[in-house]
Amino acid sequence: MPDTALRICPLCEATCGLTLTVEADRVTGARGDRDDVFSAGFICPKGASFAELDNDPDRLTAPLVRRDGVLTEVGWDEAFAAAAAGLGGAVARHGGPSVGMYLGNPNAHTVAGSLYPPLIIRALGTRQVFSASTLDQMPKHVALGLMFGSPGAFTVPDLDRTDYLVVIGANPLVSNGSLATAPDFGGRLRALRRRGGRLVVVDPARTRTAELADVHLAPRPGTDAALLFAVVAVLFDENLVDLGHFSDDVAGLEQVRELARDFTPESVAAFCGVDADAIRGLARELAAAPSAAVYGRMGTSTVEFGTLGNWLVDVVNVLTGNLDRPGGAMFPLSATAPAPRPRRGGRGWGTGRWHSRVSGHPEVLSELPVTALAEEIETPGEGQIKAMITIAGNPVLSAPDGNRLDRALDGVDFMVSVDPYLNETTRHADVVLPPPPPSRSPHFDFALNGLAIRNNARYSPPALPLSGRPDEAEILSRITLALYGIGQDADPAMVDEQVIATTLAKESADPGSPVAGRAVDELIAQLPPGRGYERRLDMMLRLGAYGDAFGARPDGLTLDRLEAAPHGVDLGPLRPRLHEVLRTASGRIELAPEPLVADTARLRAALTSVPDGLLLIGRRHLRSNNSWMHNLPALSGGTNRCTLRLHPADAADLGVTDTARVKGPGGELVVPVELDDGIRRGVASLPHGWGHDRSGTGQRVAAAAPGVNANQLNDGAMLDPLSGTAVLNGIPVLVEPG
Repeated sequence: MPDTALRICPLCEATCGLTLTVEADRVTGARGDRDDVFSAGFICPKGASFAELDNDPDRLTAPLVRRDGVLTEVGWDEAFAAAAAGLGGAVARHGGPSVGMYLGNPNAHTVAGSLYPPLIIRALGTRQVFSASTLDQMPKHVALGLMFGSPGAFTVPDLDRTDYLVVIGANPLVSNGSLATAPDFGGRLRALRRRGGRLVVVDPARTRTAELADVHLAPRPGTDAALLFAVVAVLFDENLVDLGHFSDDVAGLEQVRELARDFTPESVAAFCGVDADAIRGLARELAAAPSAAVYGRMGTSTVEFGTLGNWLVDVVNVLTGNLDRPGGAMFPLSATAPAPRPRRGGRGWGTGRWHSRVSGHPEVLSELPVTALAEEIETPGEGQIKAMITIAGNPVLSAPDGNRLDRALDGVDFMVSVDPYLNETTRHADVVLPPPPPSRSPHFDFALNGLAIRNNARYSPPALPLSGRPDEAEILSRITLALYGIGQDADPAMVDEQVIATTLAKESADPGSPVAGRAVDELIAQLPPGRGYERRLDMMLRLGAYGDAFGARPDGLTLDRLEAAPHGVDLGPLRPRLHEVLRTASGRIELAPEPLVADTARLRAALTSVPDGLLLIGRRHLRSNNSWMHNLPALSGGTNRCTLRLHPADAADLGVTDTARVKGPGGELVVPVELDDGIRRGVASLPHGWGHDRSGTGQRVAAAAPGVNANQLNDGAMLDPLSGTAVLNGIPVLVEPG
């Protein structure tokens, strides 16, 4: 009889519980865990393919070191020594700040990726840090930071209690939700409809989510901010503003009213391509609904006015009284977030503490725009990137102008990649250190629990034993030790123990901490023996809002209690907690932060310009996640194809039939055409993350159906200036017969 093991799925933001079938030390199947407190048995095709991913023969099982120009399998001791020597040499010659770091999206889905990269960055003292955030979500962080004083104070739609939901620039039936962790997003939308609620989808294409909606508005790509500003204008003009229970907590109301005067529905209609009456109707329905939430995602972020759009999402939630109340947009509370402290004055939040060396891009959340990575490698001078560390990332495919970055990475002195695959980026590495497959790794959602639509905590220990190789925590710990000069052969537990001691000393000295004044040694003694990441997780749970405060709250959460509940612990629905998250200097919601107010002039000027020609947008596939799910046969083919979608009338006008040549600012591609009468005229859609046609990679299934890299049409020159995020949607392109 096969055994079973429980596991949280690490393949997207829905974080569904899985029941794995295990035979002969191998995962052979996966189904939804019906008893999971959060996902209740829901599973998507990605989760169902867990066994195939876990057993992918193209996954690296041993480290690689470059010898005479060729990546060659070696033992772990040799690989760690090579990584330490290469990085140490770069630091000795050029200094720690000469080492660049790139962090890919999967880091948010692993324990090690959440806990250890900050320690490596600190050891290097580098400011050359880049991540997928500036290809994805950074505008949301900036808007939240400026409004609430905390860039991590995420607002998510209270899906299970709302009466009216606006989904703008998102397709959660395919993406499974993003920056809103919600298993079975589609089922929750259908439940909204069944209870008499309404769903409005704003998207240039009639996506699967739009097909479910009561109302579908199809604006021109990149115009969401103007449309939302027009909603704001109607709310003020028709006296529909109702701040509800936090009327005394909002600053800048009159300033927003004045700004909105220039964005009436009539003044934005031509720019957005949406009828003014439809915009007015949306505003009125939002104001009249018993509860409502506006939720925006990639379409509001990866555009020219991304930060303005994300700001206006929550401006509308505030003005309709739907922020921080059941059924509206609420703030989750993760089990590992620090326990709420007595309210104190905040310091506010800002960007630009330093700037990139070549183009002067401002720092945002301690990162620089990924579009600046190539120039920081290529351009000589003090501070030039001479070595790179990449962790779970493939920016050659995911960033604009991957050909340029491809060439730049080929020129660094030394590169280390922590990645299970030899992909378009890691093929440049001098050392590749592969982490074990998911079944042999722990799982806890440090980041995504802070985005959950219902508070919960779940922990998956490794489902299968690990033998003969280090786990990812040890890999990253050994890199950290080498960079601190302690040596990669030192006990990797030293890294975690140092973090634990430092954290508890700080907590003990904080009068607002649940362990204020207690002896650090006594607190450390309460942590269970075991792996360092488990001791750190136990510490964070105990210090958190639901924790036992190291025995002071006997019924509180600990890792032992979490492991005793293998299907998870339900921590209840979201609750109002605005005053716990506010960190602005004023102690109020800053509705009109100066950087956002200043940027409205750029949006206002754009209203007079409606470009001719086609605009390119991306799209999601249910069976892939960016560039890292294309090597599984079970997820290949079908609708998961790299095609250019065009409206049939546009294709006829252009003389395009089976294939098209697409030209953009960064290059041109030839791509198969798929006609779709659900896409807005004047819009072309090409999915993100394809282009697996470079030599020297090790993903055979992906290489057999490589597709084309949509980002190669993009030269990276267009950025949202407030967040440094690449403009990936709304790119002007020329389409002609292929």
